[in-house]
Amino acid sequence: METTEKTPKKTKTTKKIKPVFVDKSYKLTRNRAPLTYMLASKNTKRKPLLYFDEETGVNRALRYARNQRSPFEDEQDGNVILEPIIFDDGFLYVTKENQVLQRFLHLHPENGFNFEEVNLEKDASKDLDAMNWELDALVAARNLDITRAEQIARIGLGLAVDKMTTAEIKRDILLFARRNPQALLDLIEDPMLELQAKVFDFFANDLLKFKNQKDVYYNTTGNKKKMLTVPFGESRDYIVASFLQSDDGIEALKMLEKQ
Repeated sequence: METTEKTPKKTKTTKKIKPVFVDKSYKLTRNRAPLTYMLASKNTKRKPLLYFDEETGVNRALRYARNQRSPFEDEQDGNVILEPIIFDDGFLYVTKENQVLQRFLHLHPENGFNFEEVNLEKDASKDLDAMNWELDALVAARNLDITRAEQIARIGLGLAVDKMTTAEIKRDILLFARRNPQALLDLIEDPMLELQAKVFDFFANDLLKFKNQKDVYYNTTGNKKKMLTVPFGESRDYIVASFLQSDDGIEALKMLEKQ
């Protein structure tokens, strides 16, 4: 009986992906004021420099030494050459040949807080978002009618609009939109803004009285009763507006509006 030899199947070999080494730049974040800054480069009792290893559950000491292959102190030999890590003008440039420093910076506890890797695409995306927010806020501010503009200026910005011209009010809102676009858009969409403006008018027309820097009283012909007490540190107009939109305050709001 003849037997045939089976040709062994070829097994697929996984092609190794060759790592790509590139030069990298790092920059100080906004909460780090000085343009020249020396980064801690080794673990000390005064300033621990540790990385928590998820695989072993151990805090491993970090140390940057240019002549070593690892940023971990327990993987280095006794012949270490320490070098300072200095940000000049807020930036640090690390060539692709210095992989130990790039890895050290990646593992450093201050990464993401006091410094971060420069990512041009990410930075451009952030800038674009900020520019779009500013553009939206400027358009919204320009399209405000004068009544809404006065409400935002008085309640949101705390301006004395009674002493300002229309041009001054619109100018200040546009300037605020440029500096704080998200804050202005939030003010425009705030449903409490109009009600707080009404509360301001109620006080201005003596329909409400504020006594003892904490108590609000009705001051209409048929009602002199106490409305509420403003909690310490809270805004008087906001607390009154919150009450007037509640179930207990709706009738009071209707009465004050008629007055």
